[in-house]
Amino acid sequence: MTSGTPSSDGPKGVARDHKAEIVDRLYDVALDPIRLEELMQVWEGRIGILRQGHVKDVVPLDDPEIEAHLDRASIFLDRFVASREDGAYRSVLEDIPRSAAFLSDGGPILTGFNRPAAVAFGLRDGAALVDLPFEADDLDMLRDVIRKVASGRAERVMTLRIRSSITGSPVIVRVGPVEGETAKPLALVMSTELVWPEGFEITVQEAFGLTAAEVEIVRGITLGLPVKDIAEARGRSAETVRTQLRSILAKTETHSQSELVRVVLGLMDVALMPSEGTPASARKGNLEPLVYQYVKAPDGRRLEFIEFGNPAGRPVLYMHLDFGFIRWPAGAERVARQRNLRVIVPVRAGYGRSDPHPKAVDHLQGVTADYLAILDWLGIRRVAVLALGADLRFALAVAAARPALVGGILGCAAQLPLQTAAQYDRMDKWQRFILANARYAPKVLPFLVQAGFSLARRMGKEKFFAQVNGGSAADMEAFARPEVREALLAGSEVTLSEKILAHHAFARECIGSEKDWSALVRAAVVPVVLLQGDQDPQTPAQTIRELMGDYPHLDVRFVPNTGQLLFFAEWPMALDVLERFLPRR
Repeated sequence: MTSGTPSSDGPKGVARDHKAEIVDRLYDVALDPIRLEELMQVWEGRIGILRQGHVKDVVPLDDPEIEAHLDRASIFLDRFVASREDGAYRSVLEDIPRSAAFLSDGGPILTGFNRPAAVAFGLRDGAALVDLPFEADDLDMLRDVIRKVASGRAERVMTLRIRSSITGSPVIVRVGPVEGETAKPLALVMSTELVWPEGFEITVQEAFGLTAAEVEIVRGITLGLPVKDIAEARGRSAETVRTQLRSILAKTETHSQSELVRVVLGLMDVALMPSEGTPASARKGNLEPLVYQYVKAPDGRRLEFIEFGNPAGRPVLYMHLDFGFIRWPAGAERVARQRNLRVIVPVRAGYGRSDPHPKAVDHLQGVTADYLAILDWLGIRRVAVLALGADLRFALAVAAARPALVGGILGCAAQLPLQTAAQYDRMDKWQRFILANARYAPKVLPFLVQAGFSLARRMGKEKFFAQVNGGSAADMEAFARPEVREALLAGSEVTLSEKILAHHAFARECIGSEKDWSALVRAAVVPVVLLQGDQDPQTPAQTIRELMGDYPHLDVRFVPNTGQLLFFAEWPMALDVLERFLPRR
């Protein structure tokens, strides 16, 4: 292929000469989420061509090669920790329980390695760099990169592809510096080689009801072995193993080997995570402690919810946005009690400790059913709904299912179903990066969201919020208010905390929000008021005005100097509007 003449895999794919750069960035992000913005820049430039015309004419990205790399890169994205502030480098290895990793300064002897490296690479105490199962040329290259990265003479993070002399398969390694007070400059080398934890076969067997033979096949698939090798090791034919694999997919409710691997790795993370109970209540600054309650859904899943305000007051169903903002500013929660409001906040599927929906369940229908299940369990016969962002679709669906139940809907910084590429293009870059990919490349979105969550955990939620919402002066001003910041940080604990990473649920919500739910809006059977900001980075005023013509029955009001955090900044106004949907006190 000559320079300047990109070949293409077709209209649904990505030009071949662009794939190498995209794939490199995927692995860079998987191995160090801090580089997500670099991927954003490359990705936006490469698939922006898909965003043209009306969204009904969208041809989603369909590129099996990129999807295969995404599956591989996702294996260890969520567990990667680049360094520890305390400089205790051995704790870095302890935080990587399933992927082979070691520490080195490029000298002959390895500084340290974790148990997976000992198993995957056959390392023993005092192991040398030459003991690694790589060819001499690859070892020389690796040694040189380690020395340059550790001493700061190269890129902060470098990714290499080398071949294991044990399995004959390619191994992707990430080399990054270890920061902090260490005796000498060190590099952390983390690979895609996985190790099955001790005793994990019992966990897998109990979780999915597998036989011992099926567990061994799952183990082989998870470790990247082809069916032929698994069959030879078990003394069975390849066809027998494929038959058993079909049974495994059915029992685990997965549809492919890659999906099976993701499910098992997720279970592995849970198994490796230290156990801890869920505190019944927690105090966050000025916020009152709240007790997490739960009910059983008709399908047996656990559904969590909280309540605040007056327990005997007028019911308000509050929908917490895909960020999981389940708390209000402390002043707003006090006023809810004074106004005789009973605020009911279901924690949606996959957030906190509410069980996720099965994959086959339609997301909108599943969420709607969960809301109704909690309201029915509480005996609620009439409720006003307060919805943030694209949660408007859930509010409309609840009202459509039970018109007599919902007195009215108030949407704050609401998102309406978008129609054109231009409406995505005018979003701020972070919002466009997530939502445009939810619409145009939904198969890629889960990886991008997982990377974003890992980045947020590494940076801290406050810094990450500033990076994502920095384009809205109104949102940054609101976030600077102590009560607002406290509510957002405390409320989003069901989304991102030390032990919770709800990236799967978030990705599913984003994909659902970008489907066409305009029929729900047109068929609204209850009064709907939308308060919209003039500095909303996700749904700018121009976009709302373009869409208003299609929905003349909506009462849309613009609130100056507000953005996506409109409710948190202007909650007294919002509660005043909500009063019209509530019975007299």
